[in-house]
Amino acid sequence: MRAVLVVNPQATATTAGGRDVLAHALASQLKLDVVETEHRGHAMAVATAAAGDDIDLVVAHGGDGTVNEVVNGLLAGIGGRPGVADTVPMLGVVPGGSANVFARALGLPRDPVEATYRLLHAIEEHRSRRVGLGLADGRWFTFNAGLGWDADVVAGVDRRRGKRTGPSLYLRMAVACYLRPPAGRPPLTVRVPGAEPVTVRTVFVSNTDPWSYLGSRPVHLNTECSFDTGLGVFALRGLALPTVLRHLRQALRANGRHRGRRLVRHDDMPIVRVDSPEPVNFQVDGDLVGQRTGVEFVSVPNALRVVL
Repeated sequence: MRAVLVVNPQATATTAGGRDVLAHALASQLKLDVVETEHRGHAMAVATAAAGDDIDLVVAHGGDGTVNEVVNGLLAGIGGRPGVADTVPMLGVVPGGSANVFARALGLPRDPVEATYRLLHAIEEHRSRRVGLGLADGRWFTFNAGLGWDADVVAGVDRRRGKRTGPSLYLRMAVACYLRPPAGRPPLTVRVPGAEPVTVRTVFVSNTDPWSYLGSRPVHLNTECSFDTGLGVFALRGLALPTVLRHLRQALRANGRHRGRRLVRHDDMPIVRVDSPEPVNFQVDGDLVGQRTGVEFVSVPNALRVVL
């Protein structure tokens, strides 16, 4: 089996020693090439080349941004078609970031050594699963995407990104962006099949549950959402402090069941459309894509095969 290991040396939990151990372990079972990323977009380019070069497996060692780039590279040529998991290289993940939401949602260990051990056994035993993904404005996402408040937070963290990135930085930025939204707080219009358009102040789109993690604690928005269903939509008609605190408490509970008069929630959606009267920040998998006045989010079943 031919494989490529893509390592982001700038990710929070990656080290040169860990990279060498991982590479040595994989090389014992695979015909392996190792690539260290040098700039944003590099992992995507490597994965795109691998998809066109009959590579069987691409392993991403880094954070969620590295995984997202690899996924987008692997699927760059399939045009959003469902059920194409067996036509592109498989994905392997060894967590190396601060949150590792995609890996943890799949049940992978957070520790890179344990994750490597599990990956090797999965390769030996030919274990894998197909997962559905989201596609938004031409960009694939594995666990979440959004416009507005969450993307403002991502933009703020991005300006300070580095080895010290962690839950406390995200929390501080969430509070700062709530108190002083960078682009104001324009109304967002959400459209889903079978429902009337609704105006909200913030909207989160999920491809799985949990939506994210706050350190060791999962943040639940759409608990019915999974890699085997459509997209989840969680939106609030208003952002008064009591509303925000109510749903924050609910999001941090084990069952994550949300209730509230200002809540708009949908599960298992094949498509979601969000529009804004002016440009707002847009993020996928915790990476800022830019600003948009409208984005269509599409659920793509069986888009990728992950070695587990």
